[in-house]
Amino acid sequence: MYAVIKTGGKQYKVAKDDIIKVEKLVGEPGSSIDIGDVLLVGDDKEQTVGAPTVEGASVAAEVVEQKRDAKIIVFKKKRRKNYRRKNGHRQEVTVLRITDILTGGKKKAAAKKKPAAKKPAAKKPAAKKPAAKKADDKPKAETKPAAEEAPSTSAAETKTEE
Repeated sequence: MYAVIKTGGKQYKVAKDDIIKVEKLVGEPGSSIDIGDVLLVGDDKEQTVGAPTVEGASVAAEVVEQKRDAKIIVFKKKRRKNYRRKNGHRQEVTVLRITDILTGGKKKAAAKKKPAAKKPAAKKPAAKKPAAKKADDKPKAETKPAAEEAPSTSAAETKTEE
């Protein structure tokens, strides 16, 4: 069975276990991606063409790696004008391995992964005890709140007293 999928503005003919390079997709190596833009699904006997996509069809793929493609050179020149520009470009790509072609709205069975070995929980450090008071420590002088200190007198009151 094969399918024609659309991703990154390009179309790819894929079959199970194919490895393809596509424009960068979000995903870590080892994670799976479902591609829903399936334009055609077929086998040796018959093909189903979508308008524009095949209803209920999807392609499951596994991210093999994220990398940058080979460098291409962009060279611009205008003759007799002493104008030359040289630039390089490396496109970021995702390498995918096609794991399954699903039709008729079927969902891929969840792959069972081995659970990661659990590490024993780290012990919390014991609570710190307050340090013993030194004989050198002087008690802080007690401060009175500003309201209890001498009452403030306004400028008008001081003039009347004189």
